[in-house]
Amino acid sequence: MNRMSISGMYATRTPNASRTATLRRLAAAALLLASSACTPDRTAESGATAATDGRVEIGLPAPAYATVNLNGDSVSLAAQRGKVVLLNVWATWCHPCRKEIPELRAIRERYQARGLELIGVSVDTDGTDDAIRGFMQEFSMDFPIWRDPDERVSTQFLVVGVPATFLIDKTGVLRWRKTGPIAPGDTALTAAIERALGGS
Repeated sequence: MNRMSISGMYATRTPNASRTATLRRLAAAALLLASSACTPDRTAESGATAATDGRVEIGLPAPAYATVNLNGDSVSLAAQRGKVVLLNVWATWCHPCRKEIPELRAIRERYQARGLELIGVSVDTDGTDDAIRGFMQEFSMDFPIWRDPDERVSTQFLVVGVPATFLIDKTGVLRWRKTGPIAPGDTALTAAIERALGGS
């Protein structure tokens, strides 16, 4: 069968009017995806589409992720056991990431005393630590920031673009996930946080 590829999606060749309509729908879908999440400009890397066991699903243990913080100290999700973790993957070049920062700060302020730990994971390239610190200061990001220039978080959590956010409960189980910016007052996230914290 003769096929054409558009942004990794395939459409079968059809008569002209139908082909035009199909191309318009695919272009609109690609634009919608691009507007809700950023993807770095790079070629595909081998193994970047599968977690260790191939599944990152709500109700299953989150991947065993470890990296370093901005000071170079080793950090891991395993060390966060006993806390509810909101893991937010972002980059300084990502405009939707900037939009959600006020909501992330509000969530942290609302739930931190009850045991929620907000952790940001920057996937900016090596050598950009000063730019990351400047970005954190500009946007009043006073929560822990982990560094992952090799984007292991993307491989392990099957991240297709940033921002991407994951809620992990006290036992290390994934309870909620989203690709794209968190909207103010996201009721699904609020409900998931309340359940993970035990509704107390």
